[in-house]
Amino acid sequence: MNAVRLAIAGAGGRMGRVLLEAATTTPGVALGAALDVAGSPLAGHDAGELCVAATGVKIGTDVAAALADADVLIDFTRPEGTLAHVKACRAAKRAIVIGTTGIPAGGVEEIRAASRDIAIMMAPNMAIGVLVMAKLAEVASRVLGPEFDAEVFEIHHSKKVDAPSGTALMLGKAVAKARGENFDDGAVFARHGNTGERKGGTVGFASLRGGDIVGDHTVYFAGTGERIELTHRSTSRATYAQGAMRAARFVATQKPGLYDMDDVLGLR
Repeated sequence: MNAVRLAIAGAGGRMGRVLLEAATTTPGVALGAALDVAGSPLAGHDAGELCVAATGVKIGTDVAAALADADVLIDFTRPEGTLAHVKACRAAKRAIVIGTTGIPAGGVEEIRAASRDIAIMMAPNMAIGVLVMAKLAEVASRVLGPEFDAEVFEIHHSKKVDAPSGTALMLGKAVAKARGENFDDGAVFARHGNTGERKGGTVGFASLRGGDIVGDHTVYFAGTGERIELTHRSTSRATYAQGAMRAARFVATQKPGLYDMDDVLGLR
């Protein structure tokens, strides 16, 4: 199989630069295009200025032109930019890998609609370790049952704009699903003042923001006289980028549909 040609959105951002480096150093993929926002001072510059490898690919701001040189667009930007890129991919019949979090419900429906025409892989976290952790949390939740209270803690860098993180929500949903509980009814996102006793059948969330922390997640199962903690720590965005490369190779060969990392890793 020929190398999958990638278009990297948000090339000038921190995650975009890591994705550019992965796209130029990972077997099975090649950098076809690099995108940044309209008016970016990087426009017209060689993408090689942002990563270790010389590329010969100029950074552009026209998504349609970028898609003409790519098989798959990888997007870890902001919800509004991602949704615009989904529309462009749908029009150009190109697959897309979405790592953006904080997409509102209406935006998710737009993505579902687009997946009728193109292959879309969407996941809040593409680090392989986090996906294994989610499976472990699911098994622990099912075995421990409601006698163990479940809480999810996460901490990220000060620039992150959504809370709880998409990964924390994914973990909480895995816990609730394993117990047969309704996540939307039982999720607790804030505690302040006289909250009363903790209610059964709930999953609590706590979020911290500071510095340049890439991302830590812990799921607590607290019972009587014992506690289990499952923790994943990301020390480099390269873990997400490598997952994205794997997702891009997968989605490039798929029929239209909405996929996630369980599909990519064969965990169904």
